[in-house]
Amino acid sequence: MFLYNLTLNPATAINQAIIGNFSGTKIQEIIVARHTRLELLRPEATTGKVHIVLAQETFGIVRSLSPFRLTGGSKDYVVVGSDSGRIVILEYNPAKNTFDKVHQETYGKSGVRRIVPGQYLATDPKGRAVMIGAVEKQKLVYILNRDSAARLTISSPLEAHKSHTLVHSCVGLDVGFENPVFACLEVDYSEADNDATGEGFQNTEKMLTYYELDLGLNHVHISLNHPASQISHKTTTAKNSVPGGTDGPSGVLVCTENFISYRHQDAPEYRVPIPRRAQPLEDASRGLLICSGVVHKMKVHKQQQFFFLLQSEEGDIYKVTMEHRDGKVKAITIKYFDTVPVSAGLCILKSGFLFVASEFGNHLLYSFEHLGDDPEDPEYNSSDFMQEDGDGELPLVYFKPRPLKNLAAVDELESLSPLMDSKIVNLTEEDTPQIYALSGRGARSTFRVLKHGLQVTELAVSDLPGNPSAVWTTKLKADVRFTPPSFWLSDINDAYIVVSFANATLVLSIGETVEEVSDTGFLGSTPTLGVEQLGDDALIQIYPQGIRHIRADRRVNEWKTPGGKTVVHAATNHRQVVIALTGGELVYFELDNAGQLNEHQERKEMNAGVTALSLGDVPEGRQRSRFLAVGCDDDTVRVLSLDPDSCLESLSMQAVQGAPSSLCIVEMMDSGADRSHGTQYLNIGLTNGVLLRTVLDEVTGQLSDTRTRFIGSKAVKLFKVKVQGNKAVLALSTRPWLSYTVQARLYLTPLSYDMVEYGSGFKSEQVPEGVVAIAGSTLRIFIVEKLGIVFNQASMPLRYTPRHFALHQQSKNFVLIESEHNAFSPVAKQKAYEAKAEEGFEIDEDIVNLPEETFGLIRAEPGKWASLIRLLNPLTLETLQTIELEENEAAFSIAIVSFLAQQNEPFLVVGTGKDVNLAPRTCSAGFIHVYRFVEEGTKLELYHKTQVDDVPLALLGFQGRLLAGVGKALRIYDLGKRKLLRKCESKSVPNCIVSLHTQGDRIVIGDIQESVHYATYKHRDNRILVFADDTQPRWLTTSIMVDYDTVAGGDKFGNFFIDRLPSATSEEVDEDPTGNRILYEKGYLQGAPHRVQYISHYYVGDIMTSLHRSTLVSGGREILVYTTFLGSIGVFIPFITKEDVDFFQTLEMHMRSEAPPLTGRDHLSYRSYYTPVKSVVDGDLCEGYVLLPAEKKRMIAEELDRTVQEVTKKIEDMRVRAAF
Repeated sequence: MFLYNLTLNPATAINQAIIGNFSGTKIQEIIVARHTRLELLRPEATTGKVHIVLAQETFGIVRSLSPFRLTGGSKDYVVVGSDSGRIVILEYNPAKNTFDKVHQETYGKSGVRRIVPGQYLATDPKGRAVMIGAVEKQKLVYILNRDSAARLTISSPLEAHKSHTLVHSCVGLDVGFENPVFACLEVDYSEADNDATGEGFQNTEKMLTYYELDLGLNHVHISLNHPASQISHKTTTAKNSVPGGTDGPSGVLVCTENFISYRHQDAPEYRVPIPRRAQPLEDASRGLLICSGVVHKMKVHKQQQFFFLLQSEEGDIYKVTMEHRDGKVKAITIKYFDTVPVSAGLCILKSGFLFVASEFGNHLLYSFEHLGDDPEDPEYNSSDFMQEDGDGELPLVYFKPRPLKNLAAVDELESLSPLMDSKIVNLTEEDTPQIYALSGRGARSTFRVLKHGLQVTELAVSDLPGNPSAVWTTKLKADVRFTPPSFWLSDINDAYIVVSFANATLVLSIGETVEEVSDTGFLGSTPTLGVEQLGDDALIQIYPQGIRHIRADRRVNEWKTPGGKTVVHAATNHRQVVIALTGGELVYFELDNAGQLNEHQERKEMNAGVTALSLGDVPEGRQRSRFLAVGCDDDTVRVLSLDPDSCLESLSMQAVQGAPSSLCIVEMMDSGADRSHGTQYLNIGLTNGVLLRTVLDEVTGQLSDTRTRFIGSKAVKLFKVKVQGNKAVLALSTRPWLSYTVQARLYLTPLSYDMVEYGSGFKSEQVPEGVVAIAGSTLRIFIVEKLGIVFNQASMPLRYTPRHFALHQQSKNFVLIESEHNAFSPVAKQKAYEAKAEEGFEIDEDIVNLPEETFGLIRAEPGKWASLIRLLNPLTLETLQTIELEENEAAFSIAIVSFLAQQNEPFLVVGTGKDVNLAPRTCSAGFIHVYRFVEEGTKLELYHKTQVDDVPLALLGFQGRLLAGVGKALRIYDLGKRKLLRKCESKSVPNCIVSLHTQGDRIVIGDIQESVHYATYKHRDNRILVFADDTQPRWLTTSIMVDYDTVAGGDKFGNFFIDRLPSATSEEVDEDPTGNRILYEKGYLQGAPHRVQYISHYYVGDIMTSLHRSTLVSGGREILVYTTFLGSIGVFIPFITKEDVDFFQTLEMHMRSEAPPLTGRDHLSYRSYYTPVKSVVDGDLCEGYVLLPAEKKRMIAEELDRTVQEVTKKIEDMRVRAAF
């Protein structure tokens, strides 16, 4: 079995975020690392909308990022620390829209290792040096400079190693132009290692160490080594560099448990406590840590000022400022600023925005409304907490949390991380199934519905008098080009919307409102076939009896059709008009320099009836478009020349599989040709719902490289539109589709919108790039924003972290289980408040009723759980019922089981644990709840509850009974009247059962750390017998039966595998009716008697949380779909022929050598992280072929004995025939 791996939705979690001027312009951009991908984000300064400019897969784990700028430079570079054992410096190339590798220096082994640098990066603020550090011992410093050609140079590494040392944080100090200094938080464990009593470990101190790079001697030495805090048992979490030189006093801000301190060489320490929430149930003994922070410098009254924003693990942001004079700090102050989701990184933009890269859930962009200068907010100053000896505990200080005051949410980047579980079902009976997913953590958790398609924002819907047949928009004047200096004035908006009916034409003017006008020169008493803005300031209306040429001064020139004939089709651009008359006659008109529309002296008689026409746009600097495409009812498409010397002569012809219903010639900015201009495509829509895309040669007019896609059962209509500044094609069938380019790649994606019959591009002051369309008797205006994203999402908030869910087939409702550790259940919370009130605490209702989705759940002590069962309707996204679990019970597993004892009635079965402790794994009792569906599946009713001796982590319906994995015991239960009745038990699984699958009498058991076990149930003896297990121990996170003998699964280290039972063993077990042979067969190496065969292995790079066998496209083959913890969705597509396997393996081999990964990681070793990759081809790497330079593409294609077009077609077919 050979598989082809493709990513449908890349990981959405962000682990690093940095800001800088990477394009070399004054626009600030954000670069984020999504674990294995680098993305460049550009927020609009006016609207705050965040656009993904570039996303590039690195095929390596990005561990750290840091921007730097050489002194006097205007452009920021990016230093990347990864698992490649190399330091890589990248530069963003705006012309090619790629990250270019400037330097790559090897310093150690690959992989994430303790003593190999890559975990920490620190750059000198003046761009002179960079330090890259490991978790333990090793630190290297590289000097950065320019050569004579102003190119960036990097020195050999200078060692700053310190043995027996663990590093917790690393930052570059701002020291102006003095020797670069790097500050590290370190722990020396040499004494603790040698002390058997454990006292040395208790007394271990965290040290603040300064490493100074002497630029004269080219040497790194330690210039400061002090305890980070006199309170040695406290945990120091992070540091931020204080602006220095002319901007500030320099030094570091050390964030410690419960307080923040300012430290610098030869300067006193200033400390201030971190304010805590004035929450009655707050545990005062629990420390408060800072998890992320950012410093922002600004000029106020020509004075350089700065402030810090630090975020606690609760999500509260604090503003920290410093009083300093003559380069000396006098005091530091802290005050509560606002509360946002807990972040992995904060970025402040000079345009007044704060980007929050959330640890979990959606990432947010906020605008600053105020800078936290409200005197009503309590402020704490270090001078109030000064002690003579500088030692001892600081008192706890409190603040009252409140809704956002200084920040306002502007935009949101959707994130599925952490994606806990998913189901793929087609509940809405559409062309493609929907993915229903559980994502998020705590009170920010969501239930999400993912549908294949681009998200559409509907702006307006207006009713029309009757059912229109077509709609156009038109300007009154052409886009004007000024030659000195050369630029296009392209902000002329559309003036009219023209709507055609069966016997009339309606003209609407576009202004602040859209209203009907009658003095436009358009003929209103006839249907319209085409509208275009012609020349500089004229309009044209084509109708069945002729053409109206409307001048700017309202003079009208008419051209009438010759006797008895009518116009059936028309195609126009700004300078040319072609019409088709009844009988297949073509008439061609062209605009002369005087603005007069002239008919060509010859007409063209086609041999068949004309069904569609298309003209391309007039290229810049040309008089005309050279080609006309004509679709005929003899199932052909012809390309005719419009050159004066060979006007209307046939150049090429293509036979198609049906009558063409629509044609569209458009130039798309993809990488198929020269990067300076795009590829000219002829899109052909057929009456049978097939869309063809063919390359139209710009010189000869020949057609080549045809791609076919079925998009619906109705005839396809094609329209040119503009999306995000680029040309796109709107294709309408049973649902609307959009063909567009993003990052030089061509996409064809459906729109998540109603069926529309006709469309046109739309531009106004309020809507820079939209689409006006007609659906039924309504006129609609909508915009398409998030290009390149395969799924659009609808979400519904949940209360606790969702764990698993199950579908009730009869009602199409989902049942979810949610459980939260260290949280109060509603009843426990109420009791705790009452107990506090009795103790004399004043309970502030404002704090008690804070929204949990913003401020999070109140933390309880370890071992406390809050959990519920939720019944919801996925079509309306509403909760039908919630059942809270009390007495510290938490739900861990769920299944819907049809019991034979109750005439196959489906029951909900939920496995729970009471007083569950996670490490070591213990509980006071486990329970299996059985609920009955009532009121047509819209309500749940408790049937009974059965106590068991461990937590049931896996439940499954099995031959009309319940199969339950309770700890390491596998049991079969039947439904009794008062509780479940145990019928059978097996204890042959070594640790803990986490998953169960069955076909017939065969059971596949997933163990938490010992991979899969095959068992069979013998009816005669009522026994479950385990007869085969895996050769490798695997920490299973998900698994699925591919067929009767084959299992696919994923482990917690990011590996995907397929195991298969040998057919001889499978037949032997099935043919043994009693099972005695298995029972008395001797175990092999303390395991089962037989072993499964290892078929495939592949490192996905993320923890897989669910696996499904499914068909994603109508008529497509069955594939494996997986989801991962960090929010990615991918597929494994089985190869059908050996020829395809050889082709893609060879292509993958060439791609590894010709397009090495960005961070310097070797692709083969990355995909073989733990075990060598076997029988899986990396489709993401193969798809990078289309982005290679033309010369490399040609060379690889020759090696494969194919043309470049054949290679790209094969790559595209692998995706579109099985997935999106």
